[in-house]
Amino acid sequence: MSHADTALIVIDVQESFRHMPYWNPEGLDAYLAHQQRLIDGAKAAGIPVVQIFHTRPGSPFDREGGLVRTMDGLSIDPDAVFYKGRHSALAGTGLDIWLTRNGINRLIISGIRTEQCCETTTRHASDLGWNVDFVSEATFTFPMQHADGTVFSQADIVKRTELVLATRFARIVTVDEALAGLGVKKVA
Repeated sequence: MSHADTALIVIDVQESFRHMPYWNPEGLDAYLAHQQRLIDGAKAAGIPVVQIFHTRPGSPFDREGGLVRTMDGLSIDPDAVFYKGRHSALAGTGLDIWLTRNGINRLIISGIRTEQCCETTTRHASDLGWNVDFVSEATFTFPMQHADGTVFSQADIVKRTELVLATRFARIVTVDEALAGLGVKKVA
């Protein structure tokens, strides 16, 4: 079975986040291990790995500041790299053109932040006609506080994101399920 129509999208896994006021490394090591397994499995399956970087002038996301680079602890040799200034990796980056030219019909979404750039890219991709697998355990986010004072944990945010994406915009899968779908048995 060929998986030539699939690409792994790795969104915003960059050093910029370590310099934001909301930075919280809780769960980072587990996330990076899941993300690395997904990248390694995609490479083993021979599908393209696309790296996305978020940019914003005058912030830790400014390309001139040296922080718009792969987050320490992750090894990635991308087949393509795109820079975005919006939440969706498909908004004004040329990624959609690259995917179409390469015959990609299915996207595997991973990266940082679960409910923000990963969810937005998933919704956008689905609306444009791509089939999407959303790999929650290969996404990472930070606790957030609602205006009423309620604090939502990372787990709360992931669960909510899965709820709103499931069946409408994406198939929610684990790293193992995503890799099994690529014909990869086990990647350490």
